[in-house]
Amino acid sequence: MGAMITVEHLTKRYGGHTAVDDVSFTAEPGHVTGFLGPNGAGKSTTMRMLCGLTPATSGSARVLGVPFAALTNPGRRVGVLLDASAQHAGRTGREVLTLTAMTTGVGRERVETVLDLVGLTSREAARRVGAYSLGMRQRLGIANALLGDPEVLILDEPANGLDPAGIRWMRDLLQGFARQGGTVLLSSHLLNEVELVADRLVVIGRGRIVAQGSKEELLSQAGTFARSDDDAALAAALQAAGIAAEVLATGGVQAEAEAPDVARAAARAGVVVVELRAAQSRGLEELFLELTADDAREAVSA
Repeated sequence: MGAMITVEHLTKRYGGHTAVDDVSFTAEPGHVTGFLGPNGAGKSTTMRMLCGLTPATSGSARVLGVPFAALTNPGRRVGVLLDASAQHAGRTGREVLTLTAMTTGVGRERVETVLDLVGLTSREAARRVGAYSLGMRQRLGIANALLGDPEVLILDEPANGLDPAGIRWMRDLLQGFARQGGTVLLSSHLLNEVELVADRLVVIGRGRIVAQGSKEELLSQAGTFARSDDDAALAAALQAAGIAAEVLATGGVQAEAEAPDVARAAARAGVVVVELRAAQSRGLEELFLELTADDAREAVSA
């Protein structure tokens, strides 16, 4: 099967401000795709355009091969949770799900199935949503997304408000959904959790895609990691020696050369190296900070 979500050259402008700038990526069946970026990077706007809630200035977004609005009874094929607080506070949890079931043609028995799946008890389902905690609203929102037994899940920050047990439950749920052939597009600021659950990553910064690919290829590193008493001087010395090198936002220098070559270039320049080792796979947090360093500097200067 091909990609279940396809975003091509998607752009959104608000007056003179470009919120999303020529964004392209795919999400495929059998995978959890993590969609990451700092606040204001364009994640939520992209997901809203994908779901037909915000019109694009240019480009296209397709789910199951067509624009979201062209899907027949989309609730039966695509489960969406973009804002857990956007639920009728005066209705009970069971009423919220029952209305969705009636609208989409899902049998009433499915309501009880998804309530049990997300861990909302009969007593909790009988309470009005206005009395729910954020974690309970998240569970209800996920139940609503799962109600139609969809092929695709599009979730924006679904773990907000969940306790550690709830986060573990969420991880198992999404991985199980993908193992059964489902497609998951997941946006979250919980990088450690995304690193555990996602197998593909798309990173957006300042409205543009800055990296995408499998988790393994994005987190793996080749070459040598070095740390010195002056990383900028070390990087300059390596570049002068014809070695590609960059100072990492998290400290240290990544060099595309073997450790002995890095050590010799540093010695010739009189730079003291305090750490030298073969580059190892980095964590998602380190990768994220490197890729979105410009966003962080812009936020500080603002």
